[in-house]
Amino acid sequence: MSKRVRKKRTVFCDIDGTIFKYRQFDKIKTTPPELTSGALQAVKKWKRDGCVIIFTTARPEELRNHTVKELLLNDIPWDKLIMGIGRGPRYLVNDMDPAEKRLRAVAYSIERDKGLKDVIIGDTEEIIK
Repeated sequence: MSKRVRKKRTVFCDIDGTIFKYRQFDKIKTTPPELTSGALQAVKKWKRDGCVIIFTTARPEELRNHTVKELLLNDIPWDKLIMGIGRGPRYLVNDMDPAEKRLRAVAYSIERDKGLKDVIIGDTEEIIK
């Protein structure tokens, strides 16, 4: 009898407007970050659940050290930080294992600054019901 091995899930998450309330780039260093509703709890749960957390942001590379400092000061766990991505629409593209016949990519577009309380990270079968 073979046991299904649970593969690590990867969460790609923006920072501004999702983890922290949105601030314009020229105000990031002069305005303290404010966590959105449920953001800290959600990210910590993802980490406890064994997810790989990759933060993406349009913040320019020269704000990397400041961004890392903000994440650390707010006790936010992450695995990778990708800076300087475009500010336009973002697309997640992934293959689907033909043996599993289930979704392997899910995307959320959430209202700016409303937090992560309604974002579910779990098996895709649970999410799409």
